[in-house]
Amino acid sequence: MVEKTQYRVREGSRFPRGVTVCPGGVNFSVISRGAIGIALQLYEAADSETPFQVIELDPKVNRTYIVWHVFVEDLPEGVWYTWRAWGPRNNGQRFDPDIELVDPWTTAVSDRLWDRWADGSGQSVRSMRAMVVDNRRPVSDVPMPCERDPGDTIYRAEEAVIYELHVGGFTRHPSAGVDAPRRGTFLGLIEKIPYIKALGVTHVELLPVMAFDEDDVPPAVAARGLRNYWGYSPHSFYSPHPAYCVRPDRGEHVAEFRDMVEAFHDAGLEVIIDVVINHTAEGGADGPTINFKGLGNEIFYHVDPEHGYAYRDYTGCGNTINANQPMVSAFLLECLEFWATEIGVDGFRFDLASVLCRDVNGEPMENPPIVWSIELSPLLARKRIIAEAWDAAGLYQVGRFPGYRWSEWNGRYRDVMRRFVRGDRGIVAEVATRIGGSSDYYQPADRHPFNSVNFITCHDGFTLWDLVSYNRKHNEANGENNRDGHNDNLSWNCGAEGETTNPQVLALRRKQARNFMAVLMLSQGNPMILAGDEVLRSQRGNNNAWCQNNELGWFDWDLVEKNADMLRFTREMIALRRRHPSLMRRQFLNGEVLTLTGIPDIRWYGADLQPPEWDDPVAQVLAFTLSAIREGETHLHVILNMSDLDMMAPVPSLPGVEWHPVVDTGRQSPDDITPPDHAVPLATSDYKVRERSIVVLEGAWSIARLPATQG
Repeated sequence: MVEKTQYRVREGSRFPRGVTVCPGGVNFSVISRGAIGIALQLYEAADSETPFQVIELDPKVNRTYIVWHVFVEDLPEGVWYTWRAWGPRNNGQRFDPDIELVDPWTTAVSDRLWDRWADGSGQSVRSMRAMVVDNRRPVSDVPMPCERDPGDTIYRAEEAVIYELHVGGFTRHPSAGVDAPRRGTFLGLIEKIPYIKALGVTHVELLPVMAFDEDDVPPAVAARGLRNYWGYSPHSFYSPHPAYCVRPDRGEHVAEFRDMVEAFHDAGLEVIIDVVINHTAEGGADGPTINFKGLGNEIFYHVDPEHGYAYRDYTGCGNTINANQPMVSAFLLECLEFWATEIGVDGFRFDLASVLCRDVNGEPMENPPIVWSIELSPLLARKRIIAEAWDAAGLYQVGRFPGYRWSEWNGRYRDVMRRFVRGDRGIVAEVATRIGGSSDYYQPADRHPFNSVNFITCHDGFTLWDLVSYNRKHNEANGENNRDGHNDNLSWNCGAEGETTNPQVLALRRKQARNFMAVLMLSQGNPMILAGDEVLRSQRGNNNAWCQNNELGWFDWDLVEKNADMLRFTREMIALRRRHPSLMRRQFLNGEVLTLTGIPDIRWYGADLQPPEWDDPVAQVLAFTLSAIREGETHLHVILNMSDLDMMAPVPSLPGVEWHPVVDTGRQSPDDITPPDHAVPLATSDYKVRERSIVVLEGAWSIARLPATQG
């Protein structure tokens, strides 16, 4: 219990930002360049109606240039607080002393009283609040940059297999078997680590975990009782989302998130978080003021002085963060470094990352400072950085993010593979390029196959089962008359729209799902799987379930048993990939003969063992032989038949090689995939590849000695 006393104050320090618990009290620091007055309000609890102390900062004492600061003596942890700021309301500035502001640097925020839809009166009753809490790690727990070689992580860059999941939805379903207080939380997710580990992935990529506004939905969506579920509406970048915490009232946001990260690390898994540093929950001109609008609107956001300081919207969300403004760049970079060093995450996926490439006038930049700062930061040197390399205003930059470490979601890979597997003709040349790691995008800039993050599905769009079950989106449940979501999904329902009892259609759908999973794991680059695809989770045709915090958007754990065949196939495909370094090359394939094996690193074929007719407008068959590159590895021969005809495919004859069929998506489980110790040698020189099927053969070989690495 906080004592309701009037605490003494003194000047304070401009560093660090936010709150710092010190011997003798607490230091508060916040930046506001245009403010002429700042007040700090202290509350006993997150839901207290009135502050027990209001401290007006003296600009002659408590301001250093653009930083406002004050030290409150003997103030204990557990106090909640807000800021108020006075200043002009012109030239893009939006100061309003009647609005209480949450600290942009807070690591523990409460939205218990928040009401996005309240009118301008009674601001203190609906404001978010920050908590005074000490989240600093002991110095001994923070690794020094020199302790490990930069780039040294649990897994090398080319070894990553990413699993994208929603923290809340992963354990919220009653079938999850997680106790009620921990369902949908960071601590609840810990209980599912054994399942994720057994799947064989190396990384979990968490949908947004920074505090976001669940009320940020259009009126029609709110009228249905729906809320912002995915979390792409952040407001407090340093604070884990309070609804994902078991004890947010005690300010344990960071502590619980750290516990989860450390549990993943103990299991040998790395954690990537999806960060939304392109826009905020404050929206456009009609949106609420939460923090940035009230402290430095014209600095933090892209505003257009030629049009009444209207918000430039390159995100489709009402505002755009001015990421290359120097003060904003520093704020964003320090925030990422906080999550990396203080909390321990292993990487970041940047939503609508092309926004980070726009200058202060909104124009694309050749060398955007924030992007290069992230690439070159010593504190981020061992972290994976992944760009969603486009924005809502049409800036598409796949293959153009700079440096060694920037990877990108490869939307072109997704589109081409969806077309090929559904049966589109005449695209085998591009299919080969995408399987080979998209060298057309990355090789000219001296980048690598692992700079491509390959995916068939992600949170945004159809699930894998829906991709093979629906020709059209069915988003009526969202309350926007099915206008939202993508219209061109490159999907195929296999002969019936949606749910069906037709056994032929269901069998074909399962085969198509196996085809997608197989080709994803057989491609150079880093594969990413959407959580639930391995058990054929459906959203009933909804390709934009951003507001569905219910069974439509949750992971149904009953599917683990119901679709155990697909789960087994996925696990075994991941295991196949991870035992073949030739599928995880650091350098691009070029067809050159490897001196160690005497065969090319890759050789491509058409329907026979002749080179493909790359320009054939009706081609639907592609095959390739991939040379082993490590001692103990086997060669691979892959046949992809996406036509509607069975074929007898000849198998290449290689000296000393005995082929063993290990994958055949045309067969039913368990014969669709065979562990290597159960594989039987192929007795003939050809193999029957069924229509719309993928076949993989492993070729055992031996050699006296191989170096430790090649390729």
